[in-house]
Amino acid sequence: MNEPEAHTPEEAAALFEDLRPRLVGVAYGLLGSVAEAEDVVQDAWIRLQRTDFAQIEDLTGWLVTTTSRLALDVLRSARTRREAYVGPWLPEPVETGPDPADSVSLADSMSWAMLVVLETLSPAERAAFVLHDVFGLTFEEVGAALGRSPAGCRKLASRARWHVEERKPRFDVDPEAHRAVVEAFSKATRSGDLDKLVALLDPEAVLVSDGGGHVPAARRPIHGAEKVARFLVGTSAKAPDRHHQSIVINGNPALITVRGGLVDGVIALGIENGRITTVDLVRNPDKFHGLRTTAVRRPAGQPAEPPTEQSADPQIEQ
Repeated sequence: MNEPEAHTPEEAAALFEDLRPRLVGVAYGLLGSVAEAEDVVQDAWIRLQRTDFAQIEDLTGWLVTTTSRLALDVLRSARTRREAYVGPWLPEPVETGPDPADSVSLADSMSWAMLVVLETLSPAERAAFVLHDVFGLTFEEVGAALGRSPAGCRKLASRARWHVEERKPRFDVDPEAHRAVVEAFSKATRSGDLDKLVALLDPEAVLVSDGGGHVPAARRPIHGAEKVARFLVGTSAKAPDRHHQSIVINGNPALITVRGGLVDGVIALGIENGRITTVDLVRNPDKFHGLRTTAVRRPAGQPAEPPTEQSADPQIEQ
């Protein structure tokens, strides 16, 4: 048996800081929330401070395992909290460009579409998949984090992989082609060109709007190109002072909406065969922690619009 490698408090602190981006990335992959991920990593640091360094054989492994366990605990409790969430729940978007050093450390496969799919998995399946398939941990390491056998974790990851393959977009979109569709979507939405917008949307397109009860948002998904287009054009017409800015979210071109100099929302589009299949609108101001844009983020809880607008559109429920 190998002797634990001794670390001074200074060495442990330096290693933790070097690992912090990866640890936040692991926790974010499990939770879909930057704020919760950062809290989990901070909790892991506090636990490290209370631990005898001499008893830790592999400090890097200890930090990853501890962060994973803490994130899994939060994920399990979060599932219960989300049952009471107002309207649909979407992950917290992360700005991943242009400077990777300014964003959460994400694997290439941790796209927005992937995060949305991960929400359909059980906590154990999600953890096994994220830790093994995304971050490359061995099943022995995954087992240590989940408190399960390596064989059990292998089955969890396999089951999760099957669900992910079934639900993820069938075609990868070239970044330039993706950007072109996003720009066309922005132009059609802002100009109120209903026909152009319908043409950009897949006939079975689905719009999901996450306001978290803080701001006006559709309480249920909207299905069908015609209904989605009318919703977008209608809400855009009610806020002519709202404009779009291009951004990169979770590795893909996307948009933020800005109103009065404040971020009003994030728009992430799912695209297949040149058509928009999903429109995800993140409007909950509590989910803007992952943005590094120059636009000022709206303080949590601050209304985005006058309350009278909530009842102006039948698609937006109070």
